[in-house]
Amino acid sequence: MEERVAALWRIEGPRLIGALARKLRDFGEAEDLAQDALEQALRTWPAQGVPANPAAWLMAVAQRRAIDALRARKLHAEKQEEFARELETLGLDHVPPPQSREQIEDDQLRLIFTACHPLLAPEARAALALKVLAGLTNAEIARAFLAQETAIAQRIVRAKRLLAEACVPFEQPQGDERRARLASVLEVIYLIFNEGHAATSGPAWMRPALAQEALRLARQLVGLMPAEDEVLGLAALLELSSARLPARLDAQGRPVLLMQQDRRRWDRGAIYRGLELLERVHRPGPYSLQARIAAVHARALRAEDTDWSAIVLLYDGLAQLAPSPVLALNQAVAIGMASGEGYGPAAALALIDELAHEKLLVGYPWLHSARGEMLERLGRVAEAREAFARARDLSRNDAERQLLDERVSSLASEVSANIVCISAKKRS
Repeated sequence: MEERVAALWRIEGPRLIGALARKLRDFGEAEDLAQDALEQALRTWPAQGVPANPAAWLMAVAQRRAIDALRARKLHAEKQEEFARELETLGLDHVPPPQSREQIEDDQLRLIFTACHPLLAPEARAALALKVLAGLTNAEIARAFLAQETAIAQRIVRAKRLLAEACVPFEQPQGDERRARLASVLEVIYLIFNEGHAATSGPAWMRPALAQEALRLARQLVGLMPAEDEVLGLAALLELSSARLPARLDAQGRPVLLMQQDRRRWDRGAIYRGLELLERVHRPGPYSLQARIAAVHARALRAEDTDWSAIVLLYDGLAQLAPSPVLALNQAVAIGMASGEGYGPAAALALIDELAHEKLLVGYPWLHSARGEMLERLGRVAEAREAFARARDLSRNDAERQLLDERVSSLASEVSANIVCISAKKRS
């Protein structure tokens, strides 16, 4: 029962909080009431059974509590009316009319802007939004930031406390204030998509609903801020990346890596939308540069047509704007796939071995997977098998582990075959 309720909460929790916050105009109070509804479900459903429409049940319970809260506010407001009338009599009630402003109509997007309050440090803003609005676990958020789960948990607790103590409302930031929060909002949407594209844990390789929600939010943001280059860049990146989702699983539901995907299954409409958005970018930033990398893949009709040299150069530009160990690892892989002087698997392996000492990448499974790929291409099969085994052991996603285990088994067979071949040569 608890697992079923938890799964429902991951889907409906953010929508519930968004609807309540719109009514109450208070982020913290909305989250508290939504949690109260969840706790009542955990107390009631085991005895009475799960209702036919559990999402509607949660909403009804939370809205009843919201109505009670609004009634309490009304009583308080009535006490203020007499004071307001006195101000009017004295002519002190005039307030300048508000300037014309674009409103954030989407509850989810509005909540992300609220969670990304300047009162919080940037990393705390993103962690809080991912926890409350995307329903990600501490482990999933920790992977996104390459951090420890305990550190993420503490970060989220502190962020909630700060917002509560400051009585931060469910607000509509405008102008410079909105732009001040934009980088954090973009990061949140980007990380939500990443978790949907490659799930941290659990049985599924992907979480398509989460990826589609991030894409929807990015499109909403383009409508709200159509002249912001990095808004366009992020939307382009998500469109181009989502185009590959249909090809990331085979007919049996098994993972398919980029170079083995049937590109005829890529969503050409999403590719077109992504390229069109990218053309509207005037000054490239980190997201639009990543979108340009995705565009190189999208324009290659076959895997072997990919212009890896162009991708390496784009990573050079990214490294100047937003350097990170993960970015360096991705560039090393691109170097390993490119051909020519200074490229190839040997050059990539040297770079990956240097990155293996980075603290943030110690437990990162795809570093070992990338290392295994380069070792296999160099013919160092036994070492490649060990690298893939290490990646498998570090992964917490069942589908990812199965994929890596298949690589380990395949290389184990190749090692055995090589041993037999060497033995036969010695006998002869």
